[in-house]
Amino acid sequence: MSAIPRTPLLLGLAGLLPFLWGAATVLWPDLGAPVARRIGIAFVGVPVLAGYGKIILAFMSGVIWGFAARADDRRAQLGYALSVIPALWAFFLVVGTTPAALIYLIAGFVGLLAIDALFWRHGLAPGWWMRLRLLLSAVVVACLAVGVLA
Repeated sequence: MSAIPRTPLLLGLAGLLPFLWGAATVLWPDLGAPVARRIGIAFVGVPVLAGYGKIILAFMSGVIWGFAARADDRRAQLGYALSVIPALWAFFLVVGTTPAALIYLIAGFVGLLAIDALFWRHGLAPGWWMRLRLLLSAVVVACLAVGVLA
């Protein structure tokens, strides 16, 4: 695996901020009180984890679609089919802000990691892709688990 380029690494880490915020405000609910007073809504905890998790699964469907577009054989057909799974998974199974919704998100991100690995093995994702995805997925799953267990 090659080194992760600086820009994707920094942007990937920045994309973790809502997950980290959601988990932190599950563990320390008072942390979100000043933000809620400032913006007028309680943008904290499990609703943040569930809402942002759905967004990111849908976003990653688009990334996978892009990898599928790099193939010009039967792998493209499979790739396009696999690319819609994370978004559909989030749409149909991640409902509300319950522990079950977060468990479905965890399963979705683990499944996404398997799809990432398949594209990477077929040379359709950059050489550094799995190093980045493993790092980001570990943090995402840990944050979602906080929401489930707390």
